[in-house]
Amino acid sequence: MSAGVPTGHGDPVDALAEHGGAHPCLASATPAPAPAAHSLLVQTLEQAIDGVVVIDERNEVVVFNAAAERIWGHPRDAVLGHDVRMLMPMEMRARHDANLHRHRVTGVNRIVGTEVEVPIECADGSRRQALMAVSQIRFEGRSLYCAFVRDNTQHRELLAHQRLLSTAVDESDIAMIVGGADQRIVFANAGCQRMFGYSLHEMVGQRLGDLLMGPHTDPATLQALTAAQDCGQQSFATELLAYTKDGRPLWVSTAVNPVHDAQGLVCNFVSVLTDITQTKLHEVLQFRVLDAMARETPMLDLMLLLCREVERTAPELIASILQVDDQGRLRTLAGPSLPPAYCAQIDGLPIGPVVGSCGTAAWRNAPVLVTDIATDPLWADFKGLALPLGLRACWSSPIRGGDGQVLGTFAFYYREPREPSALHRRLVDVSLHLCALILEREKTKAHIHQLAFYDTLTGLPNRALLRAKTERALHEAQRTGTPLAVLFVDLDRFKQVNDTHGHLVGDGLLVELAQRLRGVARAGDIIGRLSGDEFVAVLPDCGGSQAVAAVERLVAAVAQPMVVHGVALHPRASVGVALYPADGGDIDTLIRHADMAMYQAKTHERGSFRFFSAELNRQAHERAMLEADLREALGPAGGLALHYQPKVTAEAGRVCGVEALLRWQHPRLGAVPPLRFVALAEDCGLVHALGHWVLGEACRQMADWRARGVPVPHVAVNLSASNFLDASLPGVIAGLLQRHGLASGDLTVEMTESVMLNPDPVVLATVQAVHALGVKVSLDDFGTGYSSLSHLHRLPITELKLDRSFVQDIEHDPMARALTVSVLRIGKTLGLTVVAEGVETEAQRRFVADEGCPVVQGYLVSKPVPAEALEDWLQLKPTGAG
Repeated sequence: MSAGVPTGHGDPVDALAEHGGAHPCLASATPAPAPAAHSLLVQTLEQAIDGVVVIDERNEVVVFNAAAERIWGHPRDAVLGHDVRMLMPMEMRARHDANLHRHRVTGVNRIVGTEVEVPIECADGSRRQALMAVSQIRFEGRSLYCAFVRDNTQHRELLAHQRLLSTAVDESDIAMIVGGADQRIVFANAGCQRMFGYSLHEMVGQRLGDLLMGPHTDPATLQALTAAQDCGQQSFATELLAYTKDGRPLWVSTAVNPVHDAQGLVCNFVSVLTDITQTKLHEVLQFRVLDAMARETPMLDLMLLLCREVERTAPELIASILQVDDQGRLRTLAGPSLPPAYCAQIDGLPIGPVVGSCGTAAWRNAPVLVTDIATDPLWADFKGLALPLGLRACWSSPIRGGDGQVLGTFAFYYREPREPSALHRRLVDVSLHLCALILEREKTKAHIHQLAFYDTLTGLPNRALLRAKTERALHEAQRTGTPLAVLFVDLDRFKQVNDTHGHLVGDGLLVELAQRLRGVARAGDIIGRLSGDEFVAVLPDCGGSQAVAAVERLVAAVAQPMVVHGVALHPRASVGVALYPADGGDIDTLIRHADMAMYQAKTHERGSFRFFSAELNRQAHERAMLEADLREALGPAGGLALHYQPKVTAEAGRVCGVEALLRWQHPRLGAVPPLRFVALAEDCGLVHALGHWVLGEACRQMADWRARGVPVPHVAVNLSASNFLDASLPGVIAGLLQRHGLASGDLTVEMTESVMLNPDPVVLATVQAVHALGVKVSLDDFGTGYSSLSHLHRLPITELKLDRSFVQDIEHDPMARALTVSVLRIGKTLGLTVVAEGVETEAQRRFVADEGCPVVQGYLVSKPVPAEALEDWLQLKPTGAG
C-alpha cells in the first residue's frame, strides 16, 4: 500500500484529500466544502446503495464506500491506494490501464456518461453481474474517474428466469389461457394457438366455453365448467371433446384455476388444456378393453364394449365388427348403434369383390373406403339397406391374425358422405389391434381346450375327457340298466419300433392305430388315448358276446400291415376287457381291471385278448401287497441283503473282483426272485431307491473288508436302465465313496445293453459322469442286444460281460462258440476286459481261456454267497488282478 493511504475505515473524502485533492463529486470552480457540507457528503457516499469507486491519475483507488465493500467483499483498507485493476476480473486487467489512458489523452470517452453491464469478481472467487455508470471529473487540473456500481445479479437472474418461463409457456404443446374476472380471454400462449388454430387476436374477448364448443361437445360438461368459473372458489378439471378452428375433433384435459387478489377476490382464471387424444385411444380405450379381457369377459361382450368406447370417443361414428367364419361368410359380432334389422340382413353374406365395404375388405384383405354409398358400385346391391337408415359412407378394414389370415372386419359408418379424419384413422389402428387380440384369444381358447382335452398326436380324447365321457356313459348305463364294456388296448413291442426306427415312425404308428380304432368304433363308442401306446375304448350298451365280436374286429384291424414313413410294420395289440356291472361299477375300477386283463393277454400270447377274471384281481392284490412289503424292506425293517459272486482269472483262478447280487428274504413268501421284485420296483417307482440301497450296502461292505484286510480287489454293482436316467447318480456314488473312504477303483458299475441303446441324452451324460469319477463301467449280458455293436462306441466301457446263454451252449453249439470267439476278439480289439458269465463246467472254462478270455464268473468258481461265506472262500483262493 502506498504512503499516505489511510489504513483504517476513514471517510472517503479524507482519503481523497490525502491524495492532494478535494472530493471528486465537487465542481472544480467551487472552493473546498465547508465542514457541515463535508460531513453530509461523507454520509451520503457511505449510505449510498450503489458502490462508489474513485480513481486518480495513477489509476489508484482513492474512494471505496461501504456499498463497494459489500459488492466486492474486499475491506476498504485492502483497496485504497491500490491499482483499480485488483477489482476487475483477471481477463480484463491487462487492457484496463491502456484503455483508460487513451480516454484521458484523446478526450474520447466511450464509457463516461453511459451505463454498462460489467462482471464483478468477488474476494471469495464468486462472480456477479453489475451495472456501472462512470463520470469523469476534472478538479484543479486533475482528471479523476468516479464509478457508480449497482449489483445486478438478482435482476439479471430474474430476467433470465422470466425469459425461460416465457419460452417454456410459448414453446409448450400445452394450451395455457388467462381470463379476466369476467371469464373472457386476455392471453393465450403459442401452444394454444397451435392446438386450436386461432390467433391470439381471435381468442381475446371470448369465453373458454365458446372456444371449446363443437358439434358433439357434451353440453353438461361445459355447463359444469362455466358453473365452476362462476363460483370461482376452487379449481375445476374435466375431459371433453373440443373442436379446432377447422372443425377437427380433439379430446382435451381441461384444468381451470382461479387467481385471487390480496382481498381474496377473483382477478383472473388460468386454464391449462392438454391434448389427450392419443391417451384417450391408448390408455382409456385400450385399457378398458384389455382390462375386460383380463377379467375373461366373453368375446361378444368385448366387441360390444370396444364399439361403444369408440363411439364415445368419436360420437360422429357408428362402429361395427364382423367375423368371417370358416365358410367365408360375414357374422355380426357387434354393432350397438346399427339397427338390429340391418345386422340381421348382412349376417351370413358371403365375402366377395363387390359386397359393400366389409365383404369387399375381407375379400381383398385390404381397407375399403366408400365415401358415398349412394353412388359407389361396391354398394350397388346393398345401398337399399343402408341409405334409408341414414348411412351415407362406410370405411371398413380387415382384421388380420398373426399369420395374416382375415379374421373379420372393423367398420365405421358415417351419416354424411365423407372421408375419415386423422382421429378416426388412429381409432382404427388401435381398434384393429384389439379386435385381432380378441379373436385370436378366442382361437387360442379353442386351441387350449383342444390341448386340455384331446391328445395332441392322435386327436383322440385324452385321459381327462375320456374320464368325463365315460362317467356320463356309466351314468346312462346305470339309469337304463344296460351293460357297458371297457377295452384296454396296448401295442405289442412298441418300444422296439421306437428304438429301431425312431420316434417319427413310432408316432406315425400311433396315429394310424388311432384311425383304425375310430374305423371299427360304432356311433356312440368312446375312444381315447391314456398315454404312450395305451388306448381305451368304452362301448355303451355292449355285453359279453358283443364285446367279443368288437374286440375281434379291433384286433384284426390293428394287425393289418402298414407303411409308416417308408417303413413296413406289422403291428399287433393286446387287449383286456372289463364289463359293467360285473367287473366294476366306476371308471377307475373298470379301467384297472381291463388293464390287468390286457397284461394277462400279453403274458399268454401277444396280439390276443382276455377278459378280466377273479384270478387277475387276486394277482393284482398280491402285487400291491408285495410293493408295500418292498417299501418296508428298503426301510429300517430290512429284509434285503447282498450276496457276492467272485470273478477270477480264467487261467490261474486268482480273484480279481466280486459282483454284488441283491437278495430279498420275504417274511411270509420266503426268497423272492430278483427278476420279480426288480421288475416290481421298476413299475412302482422304487428302482432309484433300490439302486441307491445296493450301492450303499456294497460300499459299506467293501469299506469293512478294506478295514479288516479282506483281499477283495473291487466290488461290482449291477444297476437298471432307470438308474442311469437319474442325473443325481454320479453325485450319490461320489458321496458314498467319500463317506466310506474308498478309492474310485474299488467300485465297478454294471449296466445292461438297454442302457447303451437308450437315446435319452441324460443316460449318456450320467454314464460319462460316473466314468469321470474313476469308477469303471461294465456292460452286462453283452451280445443279447440286436444293435450293440453300432452303439458300443457311445459309452466309456472298460469291461464286457459275455452273456451266459453263449457260455452254456459252448460245448454243443458251434454258433455259440463262434459268437463267443467274436465277442472275445471285439473286446481284445477295443482294449476291453471280457468276463465270461455263467461258467459252470471245466470244459466251458477251458474253451474261453484258450480263446483268450481273461476273466470267468459262475458256479464253477462259486455261487453267490453272503459276505461271511465269501471271506471263508477267499482264504482258500489266491487274489490279484486278472
